[in-house]
Amino acid sequence: MTRAQALRLRSLAEEAYQPNQFAGDLTSEEAERRIDALKAEIALADSF
Repeated sequence: MTRAQALRLRSLAEEAYQPNQFAGDLTSEEAERRIDALKAEIALADSF
């Protein structure tokens, strides 16, 4: 995972109240999947 992905994932995980979604040993692909999933979850929550 790149430094930018790590920063983004940590931020999104905190925003979504799911700190367990962040792990320092993720591949770039897994980090991107988690980022996309968290962004979708946050967008869904914001739509209410």
